[in-house]
Amino acid sequence: MNQGHIASLLQAIPLPSVLIGRGERILGANARAHTLLGDGIEGRHFITAIRQPSVLDAVENCLRDRQTRETRYLGSDGGQDTTYTVTCSHVETDAGSGVLVCFEDITQMEQAGQMRRDFVANVSHELRSPLTALLGFIETLRGPARQDPDAVERFLATMQLEASRMERLVKDLLSLSRVEAQERVRPTEAVNLTRLLGAVRHAMRPIAEETNVSLALDLPEAPVTVTGDADQLQQVLTNLIENAVKYGGAGRTVRIALTTASDDGAVRGPSASISVRDEGPGIEPLHIPRLTERFYRVDSHRSRAMGGTGLGLAIVKHIVSRHRGRLRILSEPGEGSEFRVILPRQTV
Repeated sequence: MNQGHIASLLQAIPLPSVLIGRGERILGANARAHTLLGDGIEGRHFITAIRQPSVLDAVENCLRDRQTRETRYLGSDGGQDTTYTVTCSHVETDAGSGVLVCFEDITQMEQAGQMRRDFVANVSHELRSPLTALLGFIETLRGPARQDPDAVERFLATMQLEASRMERLVKDLLSLSRVEAQERVRPTEAVNLTRLLGAVRHAMRPIAEETNVSLALDLPEAPVTVTGDADQLQQVLTNLIENAVKYGGAGRTVRIALTTASDDGAVRGPSASISVRDEGPGIEPLHIPRLTERFYRVDSHRSRAMGGTGLGLAIVKHIVSRHRGRLRILSEPGEGSEFRVILPRQTV
């Protein structure tokens, strides 16, 4: 097999691949391997090109006993760390025995696995605190506080709060699961955003009045219609307005506005934009890109004290994505925060 045949075969392999032959030198490498390992590696000893002990050991063992070996290669594409599964297989060439080394990129699988592990750890952490509190109160009520009516009443009230916290968490977890399952299924019903915003404002008014927060609603005269899921869009609006009421501060105003555009680059066509703006302390720029991550909180203690589960904005993000819309978060410390949902709008 001449050099041309080797190059042709390697280029046909859809993975970064390197052929190591006589003298433990690299006989050929395809374009993907050059991107991973660098240019000009043909003719060099494989140690100078690969340089990771686990892969070097796998190649040497395969050369020695002709048995297939698997290991991992850790790299970086400049923006993130990468992980490859490396398979070293024995091959016969005109020049004698050799090893074909193939690199399979499993970075996304590793990231997905890490996300699952983080998710389980976060859920466990969120449930551990109320469960520990409940078990402690139950033990106390069955023991020292059994004959103390005041203590019983106080502990039961706290237990109810902790149980409600777990109930909200489970409810949000189920909601997030449903939203993720439907994310690739486009909604089909026509939703009047003007009417929906009015209904949500009416439903949120008691919560706002408890903290002396005013809800200012600015709607266009003509109805604004989008293709969507009314229940999910109501969930988005309720979540954003409730957050603005909770974190905007007592005695302030939450401004809700609905506007339209005939040609919006965010959705590549006519759009409807819902803006929810508070007058709170604002958000530091470093937190903004992570606000839609599951369980991410700017102020964990304050969020838990207000009954937050850390999943609300993650649910909003997935619902907006299902509607082929965009979520924009604009905030400056001391200047309040604005959450803007941009959706494709129906036109007559």
